[in-house]
Amino acid sequence: MVESKSTFPVVIAGPSGAGKTTLAREVVRKLDHCRFSVSDTSRPRRGRERPGVDYNFVDVETFKMKIETDAYAEWAIVHGDHYGTPRSEVDGSVEDGKIVILDIDVQGSAKIRKYYPDSVGIFVVPPSLSVLERRLRGRGTEEEDRIQRRLEDAMRELDRMFEYDYIVINDTFDGALQDTLSILRVETLRASRLNRIKSL
Repeated sequence: MVESKSTFPVVIAGPSGAGKTTLAREVVRKLDHCRFSVSDTSRPRRGRERPGVDYNFVDVETFKMKIETDAYAEWAIVHGDHYGTPRSEVDGSVEDGKIVILDIDVQGSAKIRKYYPDSVGIFVVPPSLSVLERRLRGRGTEEEDRIQRRLEDAMRELDRMFEYDYIVINDTFDGALQDTLSILRVETLRASRLNRIKSL
């Protein structure tokens, strides 16, 4: 018999405001064999965000030092701020037998998929651009110029959605969550993964 448990990185990407972070967090809450990857960022903390839980908030100088020491599995400058995934978040989770959930941008997800070819890519999209704008404004955490920048970036990111394995439309959150959970269930049962486990 083969084990039904397999580990691999899961990239959940999409434009800002699509709901990817909330979705990623809820997946981890629902599935105890999943772990959320906490990224580093140089951007200011928002509202109730908790250091070490939502993000590791670091200054630009510290971020650049980590780049030089190859501490990141991926990093990118998004909306003018630095974001990076520590290698320890990905490698440590896989070694612990956990599926690691990465909430990262389009630039970063391309790098993860290059270095971790067994990873799964899920792109989260809003039902429309007007809904996306409403969600961004509803946060009430950013100035108008940053909102406009995020909307412009969203257009470019949406052009790349078909680079991913799956597309989840976040029309209703419950529907998007169930779709994502179904994807993870199917991926853990993929024959190639189970065969790899058997051969180890």
